[in-house]
Amino acid sequence: MRVSYHPGYYAQISEDHVFPMRKFEGLHHYLLQKKIIEPKDVVAPRQIDYQHLYLVHTRRYVNAISNGTLERKEARRLGLPWSHSLAVRSRLAVQGTLNASLMALQDGIAGNLAGGTHHAYPDHGEGFCVYNDVCVAVRTLQWSKWANKVLIIDCDVHQGNGTAAIFQDDPDVFTFSMHGEKNYPFRKPSSDRDVPLEDGLTDKPYLQILERELGHVFNQFSPDIVFYLGGIDPLESDKYGRLNLSLEGLRQREELVISKITDMQLPLVLLISGGGYGPAIEETVKAHAQMYEVASSLGF
Repeated sequence: MRVSYHPGYYAQISEDHVFPMRKFEGLHHYLLQKKIIEPKDVVAPRQIDYQHLYLVHTRRYVNAISNGTLERKEARRLGLPWSHSLAVRSRLAVQGTLNASLMALQDGIAGNLAGGTHHAYPDHGEGFCVYNDVCVAVRTLQWSKWANKVLIIDCDVHQGNGTAAIFQDDPDVFTFSMHGEKNYPFRKPSSDRDVPLEDGLTDKPYLQILERELGHVFNQFSPDIVFYLGGIDPLESDKYGRLNLSLEGLRQREELVISKITDMQLPLVLLISGGGYGPAIEETVKAHAQMYEVASSLGF
């Protein structure tokens, strides 16, 4: 199974910042150490071309990120301090998702050891999301005629508001978001199918809801490729998640989603999305690794 990763996924950030920037290199090291992937499977992206970013994002916003000229209000909304390494990291990660989508079309499944930055809008970033990597990848696939109909399955505990807004008028992109009803973002644009969850939901009802809802999605939409945002913030250990999934419940979620899509022989792109706001980076890495462990167990 091929994956996108670059050491530049780490951007300079204060060690006491809430965002777990070290999780990307930690996940890369863990997957290699456990032999879930081999060194030859790791494809290092370059920085994505601006013309691809412009398929989704405004030139003004892209220039502000590139040059460090965000207004103070924009920087607060983004939630990450600007640095040159952040600008570079953001372009690398978007190319990583585009690379993973092309590899998935070839191999059946591939991943980016980052990505899923679903809160970014065309003209601004928010919630630690600079560019919307999935939207840029999807628009590039459509523009290049590599794919037409795309399904985005978003199981991050926070609704993919940027993604929902960007694709709200595109009948060829189906956005599915299963998230905490009372959690961030508090203003939620409509996805094609939103599944709001009550606080405190545990493994069994969560999995039952997900299986039922995915059945509804595939009954009404037939994609050429699927992007899966497997956020780990539904875990009970996540300080901002407000759901109560166990680590085993999270693994069962990955098995449910990945096996369903691969059984249908649909190309699948794995993205780690949000989470990691738990007590230790080691726990974060192991939780993110589960989707790759599941994919490996299925023969990829």
